[in-house]
Amino acid sequence: MGVNRKTSGVNSSHEGLTPARPIDPAEVASIPVPATADGRAGLAALLATPARALVALDFDGTLAPIVADPAQARALPAAVDALRALMPLVGTMAVLTGRPALSAVEHGSLDQLPGIVVLGHYGRQRWQDGELYSPPPPEGLAVARERLPGVLAGAAADGTWVEDKADALAVHTRRAADPPAALERIRAPLLRLAAETGLRTEPGRLVIELRPPGADKGLALEDLAGQRDSAAVMFCGDDLGDRPAFAAVRRMRAAGRPGLAVCSGSAEVGELAAEADLVVTGPQGVAALLAAVAAEIGRAGRRARA
Repeated sequence: MGVNRKTSGVNSSHEGLTPARPIDPAEVASIPVPATADGRAGLAALLATPARALVALDFDGTLAPIVADPAQARALPAAVDALRALMPLVGTMAVLTGRPALSAVEHGSLDQLPGIVVLGHYGRQRWQDGELYSPPPPEGLAVARERLPGVLAGAAADGTWVEDKADALAVHTRRAADPPAALERIRAPLLRLAAETGLRTEPGRLVIELRPPGADKGLALEDLAGQRDSAAVMFCGDDLGDRPAFAAVRRMRAAGRPGLAVCSGSAEVGELAAEADLVVTGPQGVAALLAAVAAEIGRAGRRARA
């Protein structure tokens, strides 16, 4: 049985942020053109009916730069400003992340954006307007937590470390002397541990996560689009864990709901760029894209009122 609780005590990591000033279209670059026809159609549908559009984004690597310690990650101020400018113009704004929902809220100052939906742990958790829904973790997670130190010791992968997300366990190799080699050494042992404890593995940027089955970003994105009856969907992500959301955009397009998949590009995850309709340069590029979309919607609204 899931738990609902109020979270009014969230400690925003950007306390004291001043309200974003209105975006001046003259200061914003134009929206980059998606490389695919489906992506161009998805963007056109979003701009034509913004009040029924869903804009969803990953957190780490998309709104916040990747850092060695995830506890130190913070959303770019420019990204927070762009979210704040775009929120009143679109039907639904959401952050869809592998982090716990409250972690994304705190590290992104998302509590300062009334109405934003934060789906944590790949959609298992939902936070909105200070209320969190979180199902209990499966029993196998506690078993994996107890066994994990021995598994890593047996893999002789020096420099790895474990980020305990309460509902998931992420094993990082970014601090190892040879991060890609360390990732390969732990891959098979973690796959065995996941199979033995009823969990699934989620690959990422120099990380493998053990997490409960039954939730992924694709299912969460489709569910939210259905709940909100979204007329168009844009999803922005940077990592292998975002591939299900990219696949969901393609499924929704095939079913008649236009959509756009945007990759926050990096040298670490080239595979995701190949599946995207549009590639921008990291979180800075995502912030610029959001600002450009907000500016274009604002221009269209002024033209309609003229």
